[in-house]
Amino acid sequence: MRILLLQETDWIKRGPHQQHHLMDRMALKGHEVRVIDHEYLWKDDDERKMITGRKEIKGAYKIFRDADITLIRPGMVKVTGLDMASILYFHKKEIKQQIKEFRPDVIIAFGILNAYLGMKQARKHNIPFVYYLIDHLHTLLPGALTRMIAKPFEKKTIKGADKIFVINKGLKDYAVEMGGSANKISVIPAGVDLEKFNPKVDGSLIREKYGINKDDILLFFMGWIYDFSGMKEVAESLSTTDNEKIKIMIVGEGDLYEPLLNMRSEKKLDGKLILTGKIPFEKIPEHIAAADICLLPAYKNEIMMNIVPIKVYEYMAMGKPVIATNLPGIQKEFGLESGINYIENPGDVLEKSMWLNKTNGIKAEGEKAYSFVQDLSWDSITNNFENSLNNTTK
Repeated sequence: MRILLLQETDWIKRGPHQQHHLMDRMALKGHEVRVIDHEYLWKDDDERKMITGRKEIKGAYKIFRDADITLIRPGMVKVTGLDMASILYFHKKEIKQQIKEFRPDVIIAFGILNAYLGMKQARKHNIPFVYYLIDHLHTLLPGALTRMIAKPFEKKTIKGADKIFVINKGLKDYAVEMGGSANKISVIPAGVDLEKFNPKVDGSLIREKYGINKDDILLFFMGWIYDFSGMKEVAESLSTTDNEKIKIMIVGEGDLYEPLLNMRSEKKLDGKLILTGKIPFEKIPEHIAAADICLLPAYKNEIMMNIVPIKVYEYMAMGKPVIATNLPGIQKEFGLESGINYIENPGDVLEKSMWLNKTNGIKAEGEKAYSFVQDLSWDSITNNFENSLNNTTK
């Protein structure tokens, strides 16, 4: 099967997300995969050309070196405001070129503008079009006006898709609210690489590296540190607690990274607030293994209401209890007896952590978490995904 995948974030710098896990494995199964992405993080680069040309990158794997994926970056205008608008010209041109040269059997989209363009071209050329929702897409965009412009494109793409995949039950409800036909929607959940993420992984060297004692309680968060991640409030509560045994490790970068660095210095949290920055994916398991409790203390906003990040499954596969805000999507997916411990606000994390430690609940809740995800391997998820695609392309 020839798969053309469209997204509007940086395929290399962001993730791994759902599409990376699936596409690497689909490539290993012998499917031909081409990805069209967008240099969303262009402001972080040293290159200062105002208009850049098309780039083609071979071997754009994310997880498995043998995954033969071709990444195509259309040209773009690297000017704030025009960067996203330039998708309309450059991505449309590239999608049309790929349909002509690559002749995809299916087009799968994860974005908004290029997804809409892909849907229109798929219709024109009678190619099955799949829209894969892993977020409330338009809500992630900055600025009310941008979101207002983007939402109709997302709705039209949902309505026009031949098939809609969603990552959890909450997003299925969202897709229906946005005009999607319920009989076109399938839930393809996140999976876990159970060979890499499991309770047997040793995190002792990581604890030793960062000066974490055996009787310390290490709280852990990983991923892009959004303003709404709740980690600012968790860090602030760390600065006011008199419990010297609680420490926090944050792996990743993002909006709050610099503010958290400043807070660590200003509030004298060296050794208690550990900020590793971004680390290679292969080192993630041992860092999670070092933790006692993992966190998802996000705000209850429109973006997070129905989201279930892949990292939650990875936390649970490591046998770690999770403290999470009681978001509807999380509760729909995991219920109340899965090792997820719910809180109302990010500032409640430390109190819940101390309660779990005091009641000897860390081990028991971790065992519940592992039990819940132990059958959700990426291999089985990929097989389900492949079967669904085959049915869509018949």
